[in-house]
Amino acid sequence: MSLHNILPTIIADNQLHARWLNTLSLMENTGARKISASEDPTTVTYIILKHAAEEHRHAFYLKKQIEKTGKAFCPTYADEYLVASNYSKYYLNMLDVEVCRYLKTELHLTGKELRFAAYLLVTYAIEVRADELYPIYQDALDNAGSKINVKSIILEEEGHLEEMINQLKTFSPQWQLHADKAVAMETRLFNDWVVALGEEVN
Repeated sequence: MSLHNILPTIIADNQLHARWLNTLSLMENTGARKISASEDPTTVTYIILKHAAEEHRHAFYLKKQIEKTGKAFCPTYADEYLVASNYSKYYLNMLDVEVCRYLKTELHLTGKELRFAAYLLVTYAIEVRADELYPIYQDALDNAGSKINVKSIILEEEGHLEEMINQLKTFSPQWQLHADKAVAMETRLFNDWVVALGEEVN
């Protein structure tokens, strides 16, 4: 089952839709916190600060959109207010673990260098995914005539991907090879998440 099949079912049920928005908000917030955790206190750059701030804003924006479902759903990120809560909570963490393992094994990175390289690869993989996921969601919203929209997030995520590519080019001449590895890891974890979503929704 794909998101194309799952999303119309989610959007048709206000409570389920609220939990979906809350789940996306959780994932954006997790990403923002991971970016902040990877920052070096001295050498943190404008781009990294901008990116963390925008991911936090996406988390807030998605949380705010819940109001349009008609009720005060999902006050927190507790499991009962999420969709496929276990997969949703561990998806980014597992990607981080797998990318770090790869960087330690293949590039022998440690400490500050490992944290920064993991930030680059994990964030790149997530931005590739966001560039696919949010337009699919927006199409489903348009088809349902929903008041909810994620167009502002789509625009910013496109900019983020370009920024990540620029940073990766500086990081390594073989950046595409490493980035492709991260995307392959993310794709497997994402597919597992979609299966879990489908099982919960249907």
